[in-house]
Order: sequence, then C-alpha cells, then structure tokens
Amino acid sequence: MRVRLARTAGFCMGVRRAMEIVLAEANKSQDPIYTYGPLIHNHQVLDLLKSKGVHAVQGTEGLTEGTIVIRAHGIAPDERRRLKTSGLRVINATCPRVARVHAIIRSHTRKGASAVIVGDPDHAEVIGLRGCAEGDVFVISGVAETRDLPSDRDLVVVAQTTQDEKVYRKICREITRRNPKARVFDTICDATHNRQAEVRSFKGLVDGVVVVGGYHSGNTRRLAKVSQDAGLVTFHVETERELDRRALSEMESIGVTAGASTPNWMIKAVVREIEGIQGRRDSRAAHIIKSVLKILLFSNVWVALGAFSLTHAAFVLMGRNTDLIHPAMAALYIWAMRILNRFLDKGASTYNEPDRAQFYKKNKNKLIISSIGAVAVALALAWQLGTAVLLAVAGVSLLGIIYSFPIVPVRRQQIWGMAKIKDIPGSKTFSESLAWGVVIALIPLLEPGPGPWVEAFVAFLFVMGVANVRTALIDIFQVQGDLIVGLETLPIIIGEKRTIKLIKVLLLGTAVLLAGAGLTGFVSPFAFLLLCVSLTFCLTVRAYERRWIYPGLRLEGMVEGNLIITGILGALWQAVSWAW
Repeated sequence: MRVRLARTAGFCMGVRRAMEIVLAEANKSQDPIYTYGPLIHNHQVLDLLKSKGVHAVQGTEGLTEGTIVIRAHGIAPDERRRLKTSGLRVINATCPRVARVHAIIRSHTRKGASAVIVGDPDHAEVIGLRGCAEGDVFVISGVAETRDLPSDRDLVVVAQTTQDEKVYRKICREITRRNPKARVFDTICDATHNRQAEVRSFKGLVDGVVVVGGYHSGNTRRLAKVSQDAGLVTFHVETERELDRRALSEMESIGVTAGASTPNWMIKAVVREIEGIQGRRDSRAAHIIKSVLKILLFSNVWVALGAFSLTHAAFVLMGRNTDLIHPAMAALYIWAMRILNRFLDKGASTYNEPDRAQFYKKNKNKLIISSIGAVAVALALAWQLGTAVLLAVAGVSLLGIIYSFPIVPVRRQQIWGMAKIKDIPGSKTFSESLAWGVVIALIPLLEPGPGPWVEAFVAFLFVMGVANVRTALIDIFQVQGDLIVGLETLPIIIGEKRTIKLIKVLLLGTAVLLAGAGLTGFVSPFAFLLLCVSLTFCLTVRAYERRWIYPGLRLEGMVEGNLIITGILGALWQAVSWAW
C-alpha cells in the first residue's frame, strides 16, 4: 500500500513547545507538576503524562506546592493572576501565536473597540481570548450569527488559531459587508492553514485520507471535515487499531495527516499499519522488499553493513591493503553495541519506534545471545591482528557496555542527576562517533609494522564526521521518545534547527578535509570520490527538512545507506585502479 504522508502532520509549534516544557520539567523535578487543564486533546499523551507524574487540574484548590503549567491554549489574565497568588510555581507555555491574539484583543478593546472571536465558544483557547477583552466581546462560529453583531460599532475580528480558513474568510466577508469599519486580523496559525491546504491538495492524488488524532480534538475534527468537504473518502482514527483494513485494502494510495496534538509515534504506528496492508494492485515482490528492509533495519544488520562499508572505504582512503578481517571486526562490534544499548535505552524505542520495540521484545534472547557471539567473533578476529589490537577491541567493547550501565553510586545519583555515562547531556552523538572512528581508523595502527599515522588521522576525522552526522540525524528523528524518557541528546539540548545547522557544518568540514587531504597528497585521490557522500548526506538532510520522506524506516534506511555508498565507492575505485 502506497502512503502519502502530509509534511505538516503532527505536533504544531505551540503543542510541541508545551510538551517539551512539561517533559523537561518532569524529567528534572521531584516536585508535583500540574497542567492547568489537559495539556493537549489526546488521551494517549495525557495517559503518558500521568505515568510521569504530570496531572491535569481545573483549579488550584487544595494544591499547596509544586509547579503548574499554563497550556498552549492560554488563559485569561485574571486566571493567570489567581495562579500566581496560589503559592505554586507558574510556568507559562501559552503558544506565542495564541499570545499574539491575546495582545490584539487587549490592545483594541482597551481603545473602545468591540472584539469578535470566530471559534468554538466552549474551547479553552476561546475562553482565554474572551477573558482578554476589556470591553464588549462576541463569539460566533458561523455566517448566520453575523446578523446579531452591531453594524455601527468599531469591531476587531480575530479567529481561534485552529479555525477552518475558508469558513473564517466567509464570515469576515459578511462582517465587513455589514460593517465596513470592522478590522479583520488573520490569526489562524500557519500550521493550521498549511495542514488544511495540504489535505485539500490530496484531491486526485490518493484514494482516501486517514486523519490521526483525538476524537475530542477540535483541530483534528476540523481537519477531517476539511478532507470530507474536499470530496475525499476520510477515516478519522485515534490509533492504528481503529483502521478499517478491509476498506483500505480496496484502495491503491492513502493520504495520512494528523492533528496538531498527535505525537509522532502514533502517526508512525498508523503509517506502518497501512503500509502493511496489501492493496489491490500491490505486487508481492514490493511487499517482500519492504519486509526485508524492515528486518535489516530492526535487526541492525543494515547499520552493520554500513560499518563494514565505511571501514573498507577508510582503508582505501589510507592507501592500505583491504581485506575482510577489519571490516568484519568493525561491523560485528557496531552491531553488538547497537543491540546491547537498545535494550538499555530507558524504553525510548517504545515511543520512537513501536514496531522495533516489539521486535526486540519478541526476539530478546536471540538478539542478546547473537550480540554476545558477535563480540566474541570480533575479539577472535582482533586476536589474529595482534595482542595490542585484541586488548584495544576488548577495551572499547567494555566501554561500550559500561556506557549504558549505572556506575554512579545510588547516594550520588540524586546529587549528580545521572547514573551512567549515557546520562551525560549530549554524550550519545560524540561517544558513538568516537567509537566508530577509533575502531575503524585508529585501532589498526596497533598492528605490527609501521603505521600510516597521517593517513589514519585523516581517515579518523572523516569517519568521525560521517558518524556524527549519522547519529545526529537519527537523534533528530527520535526527539519525542528521547524527551519522554529523559535522554538529553544533542537535538534536545540545542534544538532541532541548531542541530541541523551543526550537521551542515560537519558535512562542509568533512568535504573540506577530504579535498584538502587529497590535494596535498596526504591520502589517496580516492578522497575526491568520497566527496559524493557529503552530497548524498546533504540530500538526506534536505529530504527530511522538506518532508519528502517522513521520519521512519525509509528515511533511516537512507541515512544508513549513505555509509554503504562509501563501500560501493571504494569497490569502484579499486576496480578502476586494477583495470589501469
């Protein structure tokens, strides 16, 4: 089944910001945490927050200590003042776009204008907007209600940020026809506008649309209505379990979008379930290819192939004789560490990759035994290369295992805020890339005989640069799950945009390194061919930024595939060299 996933699906900026604020607070604070009303309209997310000790309350009566968070919908100024006198610590997570509407209403009503709010009168956002007015305020939701508005007053018209844009324009045209002095503000959130426009663009491209999100979420219901009004066969579901598999199997292409309060892991689960449905024209061969790719990624065989390929390319870059021992040793080490650390990731994969988490749970014993066996084989291969190499591989293997095990005494964990090396903020990206660089480029220098130190150092920097980019990209895809369990990865610490900028700087730096080392003759001219990998990684970053491919198995496969390309380039270089 072909799935066309909307680029705009999932958390909007305001909801994501509120979630990040609450989760960051829950991960670092021992005090009670409350949200002033449900943080977002999604039962699954609210259940998750409860499991982390975050509870929704409608008032502060009986609450004497702790932190209360104002949700993205915002509240009226009077309510905010009451919260501040409650004795609780107040954190304001109001969406900046909602806060802008507050300011518009307050500013104009203070000067004598009457406010007209287009929206659902019972919605939390509208209640907060109404409370900002310092004069008359009217709340309407349809064109017919414009007849009740005064035609001779100074009116300022705003919309609930998640309103249907077409409906809002119709209402505004009628208001200005009846009252030419009315001032209309475009306050519908860009995310809402883009989300609705993208759903309408599905017309003629897909056979049906699945809208993912809470049944009591206003913006999700409106999204489903927009889809229906566009003439699209529409299915509104909260989870993948509610999909109508029989109806979907009669279709060839499905569009998927989601409300602003729907987390990535729920969208991914729905997309994977739909992709698993065999459509009426799906070929069995395509279905088998998807299944094989899924197994390769879930079992970490794909990343092991990447490590094998990158090692081969590094040896060609250094001008060393290539063999199977070094790539196999690196691949087995990376594969084993990935599996062992997956079991110790605090459960982040449950939210980032539900299918992979199930795969690990189902095959736990097999995976653990095979990873231990992989370490043993890697050590056996290292032994053939000399005692120093054996000790070095044993040392990095031990460090790789210790990385995810508690090493800080329990009495110190509360003081330091961490129990293991993995808990050090931002350590994951650097430590993983360092391990790749050491195993692939530096440990071979310990073998008997003179080592190409300059060439090895260039290869080490190249491998570290590529591995850093790879790990940082994967971390970006997994931000929501990592944030939930309290992992402080690079994108969580510095933000997604800055991480993307850092990735681009790393890619540029790696390209400059290869070009400079190639021009000066420090390494093989193969360095110039490896510049292609910087370009393919740039394409991967672009695919993510433009949402050509949504974060999931295909994009992860593309990231790891860049490493495999290095090996293919190395093999091509050797073939051409031998031919000459």
